[in-house]
Amino acid sequence: MSAPWVSISDLSSHTGSEVLVQGWLYNMRSSGKIHFLQLRDGTGTVQGVMVKSEVPEADFETAKGLWIEASVRVRGIPRVDARAPSGIELTVTGIDVIQNPTQEYPIGKKEHGIDFLLDHRHIWLRSSRQVAILRIRDRVIWSAREYLHNDGYTLVDSPILTGSIGEGASGLFELDYFETTKAYLAQTGQLYAEAAAAALGKVYCFGPTFRAEKSKTRRHLTEFWMIEPEVAFYDHVRNMDLQERLVSHIVKEVLAHCRAELEILERDIPKLEKVVAPFYHLQYDEAIDMLHKLGSKTPYGDDLGNEDETILTQQFDKPIFVECYPKKVKAFYMKQHPDNPDLILCDDLLAPEGYGEIIGGSQREDDYDRLLARIREQGLPEASYDWYLDLRRYGTFVHSGFGMGIERVVAWVCGLQHIREASPWPRTIYRLVP
Repeated sequence: MSAPWVSISDLSSHTGSEVLVQGWLYNMRSSGKIHFLQLRDGTGTVQGVMVKSEVPEADFETAKGLWIEASVRVRGIPRVDARAPSGIELTVTGIDVIQNPTQEYPIGKKEHGIDFLLDHRHIWLRSSRQVAILRIRDRVIWSAREYLHNDGYTLVDSPILTGSIGEGASGLFELDYFETTKAYLAQTGQLYAEAAAAALGKVYCFGPTFRAEKSKTRRHLTEFWMIEPEVAFYDHVRNMDLQERLVSHIVKEVLAHCRAELEILERDIPKLEKVVAPFYHLQYDEAIDMLHKLGSKTPYGDDLGNEDETILTQQFDKPIFVECYPKKVKAFYMKQHPDNPDLILCDDLLAPEGYGEIIGGSQREDDYDRLLARIREQGLPEASYDWYLDLRRYGTFVHSGFGMGIERVVAWVCGLQHIREASPWPRTIYRLVP
């Protein structure tokens, strides 16, 4: 009977029996009559010990000629070894080569510049660090969707091609839509989520969004993924409560399921363990006053820049809500503050340790006349928003929502220096390949 194919992550269930592992050789060292094969298969890693006297001579010679990242089928017997990182070692009984590279693997142990690594992103993903980031990204997304699903939210997909501007014309990718009109790559799915909330009450959309801003900061990409809940009859306060519960859940789940990956990234885990409700709250004017005391020159009335967010979040050990910004620096759809017409009912949720904004949210303007006035103030094409204004014509309602940037959350949770590592295929103003 042939040996069963077993994933590396499941080897502990097959100790003492011969199995087949299919994967790649990510490292190898030899000591005379023994080869130590470091194997990975996507589910985990294991060391295979090949002793010359215990395998066919041809197999031992074959292994000697393997290059890094050769794809192989390895037969062996798993055994418990407390010294192994996974607690399991594989005693190799045979090997078949699927493909042996004809040249040295481009990414070695030496230091490589970031441009070189990004040029080779398609194979850089195989490194243990990048695998750890991808696993944490998967857990962040899964945890967010799981939480919303269990809380009664319905996923409603929003279009990527749109005729309506969500976040300002300066950051739009524009394209010709056949011969008749212009279309844009969506900056947000929010406007469509608002329509869906009137049908289903609690909804969210999740997908790629695009910004054509020529930003070069460590927090910006031209293509990124957002999860955007929208909730009927939620006001500004309830909106922040949902954000707090969602982010706390995500961090809790990452700590529960991805501790090994966090350790690979050398993340300061105790700092993440502090991310539990309640979070801190600052009004915009309080944040400006604090920044001025800390040396910032940003005048009252301006939006907070990346440097401001860095300074501010270094003062706290948990995320911070900055609430009620001046109306002039925020989007047209945000609800006017009932006590101050110059402010709006909005929040930015800033991650600690200098990471800054991970969520932007607001109560939406539900008054038809005020919303139309804001559209006109900003010089937006009214015809493109006629459908959006219908939501205020037919059964208008208090509602709120937010957008959470997946890459920004992943960068913070992983402790990354630059957001580009948080995306498997980062898009910046200088990079479209691979």
